[in-house]
Amino acid sequence: MKIVLTRDVLDADTLTSAVQKPENGGVVTFLGVTRNHNEGRKVLYLEYEAYEEMAQQELQRVAEEASRRWPGIDIAIGHRLGRLEIGEVSLIIATGAPHRKEAFAACAFAVDHIKETVPIWKREVFAGGQVWIGSEEHAEAQSPAT
Repeated sequence: MKIVLTRDVLDADTLTSAVQKPENGGVVTFLGVTRNHNEGRKVLYLEYEAYEEMAQQELQRVAEEASRRWPGIDIAIGHRLGRLEIGEVSLIIATGAPHRKEAFAACAFAVDHIKETVPIWKREVFAGGQVWIGSEEHAEAQSPAT
């Protein structure tokens, strides 16, 4: 199990290699990538903030829960913090299992549970304003800070 919470660029090969083992016939790697649009708005960049100590613990818990649900899987999770430009990777989840079905299921579980439980917040800066994702009702209609 490998957990990375960093402001540095994430390396998919490093996290994937952590789960590539001779006994794993299925290896799945998910990349969450900063896209250039959301809800009809042109996104300029994203910023991720976290309660880092708790985020690290919660990422670990997600990995442990996936391992309990799918015994024998290997899992590696990496999440970026700070400013991310369009096209940059914010999240990497790699899972390895003897069979592909378990590797896909564990990876999907981890993606969903990270979004639900880990205290990492995303601020979307778009042309004409910004918003904390998950709290759109508090959108700030102002010029984006650069």
